[in-house]
Amino acid sequence: MTTFAWLKGHGTENDFVILPDPDGTVHGALDASFVAALCDRRRGIGADGVLRAVRAGDDAGAEWFMDYRNADGSIAEMCGNGVRVFARYLADEGLVDPTQPVPIATRDGVKVVTYDGDTIAVDMGTPRLLGESKVTTEGVVRPARHVDVGNPHAVAFVDDLDDAGTLLKEPEYDASVYPKGVNIEFVARQGPRHVAMRVHERGAGETRSCGTGAVAVALASAAADGADPADGGDVTYRVDVPGGTLHVTWKADGHAVLAGPAVIIARGDLTWLG
Repeated sequence: MTTFAWLKGHGTENDFVILPDPDGTVHGALDASFVAALCDRRRGIGADGVLRAVRAGDDAGAEWFMDYRNADGSIAEMCGNGVRVFARYLADEGLVDPTQPVPIATRDGVKVVTYDGDTIAVDMGTPRLLGESKVTTEGVVRPARHVDVGNPHAVAFVDDLDDAGTLLKEPEYDASVYPKGVNIEFVARQGPRHVAMRVHERGAGETRSCGTGAVAVALASAAADGADPADGGDVTYRVDVPGGTLHVTWKADGHAVLAGPAVIIARGDLTWLG
């Protein structure tokens, strides 16, 4: 029997259980089966993933480290909505000064977040637009753009988001390109620099939003549109997800900034009996 303090938060309905662990005492209990049970929406709290808040090492370049686990218990490099929810937690608890940029250590390096009222923006670093791949849903094969946002993405364009099917099963993908799995986005154009997306996240299934996925979609859309910040300044795309709206700005220095809301909705103490 294990007891934890916990919080629940979401960014555009991409939801997470937050486990405060400043001294690193919780880590040993976070095996994959426990995380999967905790995230289960019928036998646990329910979430798309777990964010463990632990102090970073002296050489990390940040005071806090976001230890992110997918809903199936697997460890992931980065989560764009997760780091914004993590930042909201830190500010709400008085652990950081939200009037200043705040560095947060992740497995994909240090990410810097800034606060503007209800909106939290995170510098996602320099994503990479790579080659073409393919994804298959319900027997339909589509070309997909490979985008590296610290974690892998395959972005496929569709005429209508319903064309992606139910997404109850993981779409097929090229395992030689994505040996550790991939987040798969389906994107439909809505207007100039305005797109909508659905996503099947590795280790979680279809989710209501994906921050790194929104970045991947924005960059793939900009490339398809011939919009390059090096040619005329920052390029910003509105990305509608089932859970709300995010904005992604691709800057002239190659960095991508993800912005949107993030809130904490519940907290408590958990005695795990499972």
